[in-house]
Amino acid sequence: MDDDKSAEQHVIAAAHHLVKALQLQARTSLSNEARRTLADLDSHLAAMAEAKEDETTSLREIEGRFKSAQAKIMTLQSNCLKVWDAGPSELFEYLQNVEEIRTIIESLESMMPNKNGKQNRLASQAHSVLQMAMVRLQEEVIYILAQNKQCFGHACVSFHSCEEIVVDEESMVSIDEDSVEGTSCLDSSRADSEEFCQVFIRFWKDALYEYLRLFCMQQISIEDVLRMDWTFLNCRIKKWRQATKNVIAFYLPSQKNLFDQLLGEFGSVSSTCFIECSKDAMLCLLNFGQAVAIGPLQPERLFCLLDMYELLRGLCQDVDALFSEDHGNFIQVEYHKLLKNLGDSAKAIFLGLGNRIASNTSTTPFQGGGVHPLTKYVINYFMLLSEYSDILRFLLEDRVVENSGVDVDALVRLDISSEFPCQLALHLQSVASTLESNLEHRSSLYKDDSLKHIFLMNNIHYMVQKIKNSKVRTCFGDEWIKGHIVKYVQHEKSYERITWIPILSLITGYEKSGKAVLKERCRNFSSAFEDVYKNQTGWSIPDIELREDLRISTALKVVHAYRTFVGQVKKSLSDKHIKYTEEDMEKHLLDFFQGSAKSLNHHWRR
Repeated sequence: MDDDKSAEQHVIAAAHHLVKALQLQARTSLSNEARRTLADLDSHLAAMAEAKEDETTSLREIEGRFKSAQAKIMTLQSNCLKVWDAGPSELFEYLQNVEEIRTIIESLESMMPNKNGKQNRLASQAHSVLQMAMVRLQEEVIYILAQNKQCFGHACVSFHSCEEIVVDEESMVSIDEDSVEGTSCLDSSRADSEEFCQVFIRFWKDALYEYLRLFCMQQISIEDVLRMDWTFLNCRIKKWRQATKNVIAFYLPSQKNLFDQLLGEFGSVSSTCFIECSKDAMLCLLNFGQAVAIGPLQPERLFCLLDMYELLRGLCQDVDALFSEDHGNFIQVEYHKLLKNLGDSAKAIFLGLGNRIASNTSTTPFQGGGVHPLTKYVINYFMLLSEYSDILRFLLEDRVVENSGVDVDALVRLDISSEFPCQLALHLQSVASTLESNLEHRSSLYKDDSLKHIFLMNNIHYMVQKIKNSKVRTCFGDEWIKGHIVKYVQHEKSYERITWIPILSLITGYEKSGKAVLKERCRNFSSAFEDVYKNQTGWSIPDIELREDLRISTALKVVHAYRTFVGQVKKSLSDKHIKYTEEDMEKHLLDFFQGSAKSLNHHWRR
């Protein structure tokens, strides 16, 4: 090949001499035009000879630079130690030689093609060395990141059944400052930045998924979420909330800060890498949230939805700051779409509560007349709702007020605090009114009118006591409480009137009666009392104070009337006709409303 190059140079030189000779002979015989042509050809041949000589010298120089850089790279490549562990000077030298190889490749590609093929062979060798160095550098980058990324082990996260997951905020993404400086040396080499970004993205994407796995968060289909048992789903939602909070509030800001330190000087590269690293994990979290949001609108799901909504609402600024660039805007859009869907679902459940209560009917009376489970459920639901007053106010503020049978004028007069805006108060009182209507319907199922009043007294008393002693009191107001106290007291008096007036009438108005009539009255009263005792010992008044008040009120009327009757009867009849003493009556009345039916087996006195 060198012979070919030499021959080419000789041809150019010969042509140059020939032109010179022609110029000498043509001084007298050729025209001016011909002489100018020979002069131009002479200049061109001289330039060709000079360019060929420069190209040969340049290629020889490039070959020398390549062999020098190759030798230095191969020396460190053969070392079993990591390049980063070899020391700052060795590292800097290695990166300089990688940059030198890259520069050589650019120089070779900018030269005119060489017919003898040496230029192509040299370029191919340079590409091979650069590729080998880049593979090594990728391994080095992963090594640095893995060595300096703080451990996301189970020591940072504790799981106890469905309890809250505790994550140390210091366990977020962290790289030592020295490591950041070291990695920036890689950037300064400018060696195939696209491949570097791919390695960087892949590493941090895997690290984020590893972090999510600590919260048992992985890709799961909407169908699988909808099929989950509520208890299990509730547990998963708690983990989702912890994962979402930690990822958005702590992990991603720390990761973005790291990317800005390493890649900030390269324009949009930092934000592009950040979006690529975080988008899949974010969509995993958002998709789970969407699956929960579109689930069945059951009352027990409301508080989870409100918790999720409150969390996302509080993180809106963080998400907007993290994904403000155009290429990350789609995450912003999906995030706010989820926020809206959660709010809509929560509002639908809350506003549909009254309809659910109204449709909860039965054809069987509640045994014992105690506090019905529906009453407990609804009122305790109110207690929990009081903890979400701010969110509910926000969700309901655009809702058109609907009367729904509630006396709006009366509600306006209530002293409702700012914690419970009128819109929320209106709806809660509407639900309470629906509950009362439901209880009225259930009370009509009792054949015994006395038990009907015991049932309504128990349930309205329960409502009043729970609401009066809770935060939700300000939503109902003092007027509502006073009015419902009057209601359950009226049911108490109605019970006494229906139960005891007919029985006490047997032992009153006897002044002019004969012995036979008095004996009959004694027998009838004892029989009637035994029937009431048998029935009403099985009835229930769960509240101790309410039960004692009714017992005392009943005893005052019954025992007093019975004492007067016995005192008069003893004037005409012997003790054997009087089945119970006053003390017996007082004792038996204490057995009422215990929820356990009893019978009196006393024999007539002989």
